[in-house]
Amino acid sequence: MAQSLSGNTEQFKHSFREEAREILTDLEAALLELNESHDDADLIGRIFRGLHTLKGSGAMFGFEKMAAFTHDLENAYDQVRGGRLKVCTELVDVTLSALDQISAMLEEDAGGSVQVDESRCARILESVRELCGGQSEPAFAPKNSAEAVASPSGPMRHWQIRFVPGADLMRFGANPFLLLRELCSLGGHAVRAHQEAIPALADLDEERCYLWWEITLSTDADPQTLRDVFIFVEDACELTIVADGESAPSQMAEGTAAAPETDADRTARALEEKRSALPGRRAYDKPDNASSLRVPAARLDQLVNLVGELVSVGARLSELAARREDSEIAQVSEEIERLIASLRENSMNIRMMPIRGTFEKFRRLVHDLSRDLGKEVELAIEGADTELDKTVIDQLSDPLMHLIRNSMDHGIEPAELRMEQGKPAMATIRLSARYSGANVLVSVADDGRGIDVEAVHQRAVEKGLVTSCAVLSESEIYALLFRPGFSTAKQVTDVSGRGVGMDVVHQRVESLRGAIEVSSQWHEGTSVTLRLPLTLAIIDGLLVTVNGASFVLPLASTLECVELTRDDIARANGKHLAYVRGELVPYIRLREHFGVVGEPPPIEQIMLAETAQGRFGFVVDQVLGNCQTVIKNLGRFYRHVQFVSGATILGNGSVALILDPERLIQNAIHTEQHSGSERRRSRQAETGRETSVSVQGTQVDEELDPIKTG
Repeated sequence: MAQSLSGNTEQFKHSFREEAREILTDLEAALLELNESHDDADLIGRIFRGLHTLKGSGAMFGFEKMAAFTHDLENAYDQVRGGRLKVCTELVDVTLSALDQISAMLEEDAGGSVQVDESRCARILESVRELCGGQSEPAFAPKNSAEAVASPSGPMRHWQIRFVPGADLMRFGANPFLLLRELCSLGGHAVRAHQEAIPALADLDEERCYLWWEITLSTDADPQTLRDVFIFVEDACELTIVADGESAPSQMAEGTAAAPETDADRTARALEEKRSALPGRRAYDKPDNASSLRVPAARLDQLVNLVGELVSVGARLSELAARREDSEIAQVSEEIERLIASLRENSMNIRMMPIRGTFEKFRRLVHDLSRDLGKEVELAIEGADTELDKTVIDQLSDPLMHLIRNSMDHGIEPAELRMEQGKPAMATIRLSARYSGANVLVSVADDGRGIDVEAVHQRAVEKGLVTSCAVLSESEIYALLFRPGFSTAKQVTDVSGRGVGMDVVHQRVESLRGAIEVSSQWHEGTSVTLRLPLTLAIIDGLLVTVNGASFVLPLASTLECVELTRDDIARANGKHLAYVRGELVPYIRLREHFGVVGEPPPIEQIMLAETAQGRFGFVVDQVLGNCQTVIKNLGRFYRHVQFVSGATILGNGSVALILDPERLIQNAIHTEQHSGSERRRSRQAETGRETSVSVQGTQVDEELDPIKTG
């Protein structure tokens, strides 16, 4: 049983750490907003409640060091709330530093590598006390009646408090002793414990609380402060707080007679009846009423993997039903297919999360970098409610961090220079997200100086990435920014200059099967857009064949299917162009692009798709129809195959490659440019004349190396 209690304690502590991290994120966002609006009472109350929650919950679950550290911060914002202390930038900064230490305490308790800097904590508390004018007191320092002195918070009053824990209060991780200790720290006190409900040893349940307490407290705190001590267990206990000379509420008085009963079961039942009778109360020990449920991410990933396997099995069943031509099997197959589709949709929706949490945490980064770099910058957020797969969101933090740091250091000018150019002194970095078909576009845009194309080109020449005579387009020059080790900074700083950040952005986006788009105008600003898939697990696809080999094209990017006859090819004079509804659309013949030998069918099919480069077509032999596609990685051996997203197992057991239309087009463009470059080199060798060399600007990989020999 001891092991069971220990396991439950760890479970509760783990839950508290998760909730505390969410509270810290909310506190950080509220503090940064408060730094812009010092008199916002709602923000001040929100910060105070967050700090009180950290302190109270921390004390209740055994995080005593964290609770003691948070006590002074809570007192400071209590003074702010009462109008005795003004909000200033120094208070916000020291509170942000304190939140960093609280986060370190959580990680240290969880066994992480982060260590709490005790000297830093002491300096932070000293700064808080100085800002409070020395009015803050050490946390959890019990005072007796003789030491209790009235403070500006209110006159000294005497309170009679009756605290009767519910039968299951301890099962939810609460510790009545810690609650009583926090209450007693508010002033002089006398405590009486009632033991009448404790049963015989043989009937004792060590996870139940059989005691209840009466406390006499002398304090200058207001009633709400006393009640806040029990804020996390108020639904799991009976609590009466009455000032001397006042009468207790009638419903509470009735409970007094029921509490001392010696039969523990009758006591618990009486308490539950009282709780149910109170208006606005809910049964704390009925998890069925919970509106949400916290589930470990690993279990969610396992669920999605199982659903993926179920999709593959369902496809095999559909294939089998089609071959057997048995109506009963076909009926069962259709029903299972419908259920699998519903299960798949629901499981994927569970993993979809708004990107707001990732966006909001960068307010702190912009705030700190603005102070360190001496620049005035505000962060504007748009589309924060856009939802993405959790696995995608988890990998977005580093790329966005590097893009923002790069923008702050290289893009944003000092305030004086901005004003000389007619710009506002306060620069803006805009972080936005929006849907685009089966993708989400996440952009980091600034109104800074923009990218100096000539400087980037010169730097590339100095590093030997291109020759001095190379003629590059803007997109090709922007592609150089993502090369490992490339940087235009003249000196290395704490923020940037090592040429690592943009390389990290490229690698992470590549791993997510995304794409990077850069646009910039000199003296007007730069925008970097990450094109990311909504999910990495299961997609709707269109199954096609080329010479008997199966491929899958994402259905979300596919517009329509049109026929391509021999006459159509002849009318195009050998050009890969199709005339569709009055518009010329370029297309890629997958048979030629993949080097597939054999005679194509008389009538081929063009799958038209919308891409970042515009409308393109993909010519295939045959279109088989829609399919639910479970994406499987190809492994490290095929990691350089850029135009393939992965593979899937079809209903007949064969493997089909999942094509990435964006990368396929980029690869085709690069192949054509490389062929043109080779032809120019051949003419140069024949004529002895130098020609300019162009590089591919849509892919940032080792295929750029051949330009070094130009």
